[in-house]
This record gives sequence, C-alpha cells and structure tokens, in this order.
Amino acid sequence: MRSNWTASKVLALASGYREPCVLAAAADLELFGALAGRRLTAGQIARRVRGDLRAVTVVLDALAAMDLLRKRGGRYGVPPDVASVLTAGGSRSVLAMSQHHANCMRRWAQLARVARTGRPAERVPSVRGMRKDTAAFIGGMHDLSSCTAPGLIRRIQPMPFKHLLDVGGASGTWTLAFLASNPKSRATIFDLPHVIAMARRRLGKATPAGRVRLVAGDFYRDELPMGADLAWVSAIVHQNSRQQNRELFRRVFRALEPRGRIAIRDVVMKESRTAPRAGALFAVNMLVGTPTGGTFTFGELKADLRQAGFVGARLVLHGEGNDSVVIATRRN
Repeated sequence: MRSNWTASKVLALASGYREPCVLAAAADLELFGALAGRRLTAGQIARRVRGDLRAVTVVLDALAAMDLLRKRGGRYGVPPDVASVLTAGGSRSVLAMSQHHANCMRRWAQLARVARTGRPAERVPSVRGMRKDTAAFIGGMHDLSSCTAPGLIRRIQPMPFKHLLDVGGASGTWTLAFLASNPKSRATIFDLPHVIAMARRRLGKATPAGRVRLVAGDFYRDELPMGADLAWVSAIVHQNSRQQNRELFRRVFRALEPRGRIAIRDVVMKESRTAPRAGALFAVNMLVGTPTGGTFTFGELKADLRQAGFVGARLVLHGEGNDSVVIATRRN
C-alpha cells in the first residue's frame, strides 16, 4: 500500500541522518574502545582519541542522549551491551561494519553530484586512513557473514561437493560454513594478496587441517584455481557490469570440473527493479561506490550465465538483500 506522505513525514525522513552520523563518528574514532571498562571525563577521552575537547564533549553528550553511553557526575561509561557490539574485542562486535557504513555515508552524501556526472563518489578516507578503511570493509563482511552463513547454507542443502572454490572468499567465513556442512570436503579461497594475508590471520586455528588452501590473485585479470566442483561467488556480481560478470562467469566455467556448479549469493531484483526495497537502495550504494556496479534480475543473471556456458540456472533462494542464491551447472 502506498504511503500517505505529509510534510512531517518528509522532514522526519530528511533528518534521519543525524544519529547515524554521530554513531559513525564514534566508530571512526574508536571511542567506545577508548572507554570500555572505564569511567572517564570528556578531557580524558579527548586525549585518548586525539580530539578537540569541545567537539568530543558534544559527541559524547549526543551518544549519551542516544543511550549509547552513560553519563554520571561528569564521567562517561559504555554499557555492557554496547561494548559487546561496538568495541573491537566485543563478543558480538559489529564495529568494523559500523566503520564501513561510515565510509558509505561519505559517498552517499555525494549522490546528487553522482547523478549529474555519472561518476562514482570521491573516496574520502576516514580519520583512520585508507588502509584501515579497507580492513574495516573486510571485517564488516566477516561480521555480517558470521551471522548469516550457517543458516543460509542450511537452507540451500543438499549441495554435495568435494572441492569448493570460494571466489573472492575474503576472511573465509563462507568457506568454513560450507566445510562444516560437508565434513569430507576441501576448499580453495581465492582473493587479492592483501586480503589473503588478512584471511590467513583471521582463520588461524579455525582452519581445518589440510582442508583449506589460500591462493592470491585478481579475478578480474587472473585465471582461477582449477579442479573445484562447486564455485561460490558471494556478494561480488553487484560490484560489476554485466560484461564484467560474463567474463567472471567464463573464468569460473574454465576452472570448474565438468558438470560442476556455480552458486551466486547476491541481491536479485524483481523485473520492476523497485523491489525488493533493500535491493533498490543497494543499487544506489553501487552507484556511488563503483564505476559500473548495480543490482540485477534473475533473468539477467540467467542470460549471463548461459552466455558463459552454464545451464539450468535456478533461483533457489529469494531474499530482501544479499541473501538470494542462484545456482547453475557447467555444461560439458
């Protein structure tokens, strides 16, 4: 049903940036970590985050008003539930994803210019610098995937395989969930060299002995490791144009064993492109963040897979966001 828009609803929507901006600043400054387990004055906190006293005090008071901090007697503290999700060592930490959203927000603020020029937004580093922004992106994907991977993989079973190729596998979250579903299988994670280094550190002792191989490369330029019977292409196609996806699918085709399968996890739009709503908004994120990325319909993905040599494409899950799954089989 269509919304009945009023001036007050429009203005409430227009002013919705305020609290996310305060949270983004706190995440970028790693302010919650500076406070965890302590009750400090504004001056002490400002020194810890290398900030201006007046400015940091305003941010602290806004966070307290938002119930993300407690303020008593001129000192601030982090409630345990907030510390668990907004500090690096928290048991349910989404700090990295919050920092990634702060980076997204800086790009979204340039949307009108992007719409006029057709060029992605200028990348403005956070106060933490570009290298840490990249690490926040990888960490944020791990934060999200850790919560969703086991359940989603259960929903697409049965999916037997001997050797998984995790294309752009990042921290290995999806690889571990797949291996847990099939204890006799093994996997290869393929990603950029600096990401593979992060994966090696993050996987650590969680990697089943002898079951995971890490291979560095660039799937836009390099051939993929051979010999897998299942390729997992997770949250990648939205970064690309359709032509780039066809080229990627051809690389996957060449790497797979005969009758091997490709499984794509991503946003899948309905033909109108206005639903799901989260997908339409995600297309904006790709517009401001990439030169040619976007979201695609099942018909487009099916056609591009067929052009690359895959048959029998099926939409086995259709969710609201990056939780749709398309599976197709390599033609002999």
